[in-house]
Amino acid sequence: QVQLLESGGGSVHSGGSLRLSCAGSGFTSGDYCMGWFRQAPGKEREFVSFISRVGRAAYADSVKGRFTVSRETANNTLFLQMNNLKPEDTAMYYCAADARYFCGNRRDLYDYWGQGTQVTVSS
Repeated sequence: QVQLLESGGGSVHSGGSLRLSCAGSGFTSGDYCMGWFRQAPGKEREFVSFISRVGRAAYADSVKGRFTVSRETANNTLFLQMNNLKPEDTAMYYCAADARYFCGNRRDLYDYWGQGTQVTVSS
């Protein structure tokens, strides 16, 4: 049974940093596209970043240059380093897994989801 568990969320001031983690179990994350999405109150869940099985990363324009995605395949763990956080980054952050070889930024491509971790950025 595939399970994803996010951690590392919290409350920071604008300009601060957080590092999110996503621990996977029940599958080999190195064989999957792994993605981060976020959902703010009253808004749809949106793409943040993904990393492919060969380490290719992609980012939403709104986070490019500030967020970095990485993975530790041996530990089945996905990370999202978030720097220079802004109030508009406030959201619930979710990790997701997709068994396809080629990764995408549409949430319907992802088969498995975690429960989310809350990130709140105050000005």
